[in-house]
Amino acid sequence: MIYPQVVEGVFLRRPNRFIAHVEIEGKEEVCHVKNTGRCRELLIPGCRVYLAKAQNPNRRTGFDLIAVWKGEKLINMDSAAPNQVFREWAPSSGLFGENPRIRPETTHGDSRFDFYIEGGTKPAFVEVKGCTLESEGRVYFPDAPTQRGVKHLEGLIRCKEEGYEAMAVFVVQMENVLSFSPNDVTHPAFGETLRKAQAKGVQLLALSCHVEPDKLEIADPVPIQL
Repeated sequence: MIYPQVVEGVFLRRPNRFIAHVEIEGKEEVCHVKNTGRCRELLIPGCRVYLAKAQNPNRRTGFDLIAVWKGEKLINMDSAAPNQVFREWAPSSGLFGENPRIRPETTHGDSRFDFYIEGGTKPAFVEVKGCTLESEGRVYFPDAPTQRGVKHLEGLIRCKEEGYEAMAVFVVQMENVLSFSPNDVTHPAFGETLRKAQAKGVQLLALSCHVEPDKLEIADPVPIQL
């Protein structure tokens, strides 16, 4: 995916989860943060960030904060991006047949999954999660407790039991990482449910991304350590 009209700035502060104050070309701007997670290890005053200019000129905030430098690692933190890059990558991945039919936002039972895909051996329900939490080259999900995430995993288990393929995909929004693991310290129930899902036949996949200030695309599989 490509972002239009990207500019560089310096992060100043984040008064709430929806907005940030950023210095752009010497002027302080109020920007929309495209990630409602905590991101405390990313948004540190003085860090360099990238912002995409809002396409709606009447919008209250003129920019979207989309990426941040953490040391020498550029991390995309747009929470809408993982679904889009997965949607771009899936048809050529070979996981869902040659010409898969991909339908977003599909409800099954009491869960709404990111994708329903036909074209492989069996139709598949897929849930995509974005990962931005990194420590010493290892990435973790979630960065905050997520009962919604647990519910999605339980829904995928039921899909598998009903004869569908089921997949949980973790899109790592950075490059050159060593492994992916559930964040058992922050939310042990998620880790327990993820291990249960794998034991029940839900396929787990973690994928790193090539990140540029104005670009994001899926790159390589990441080893999963449960």
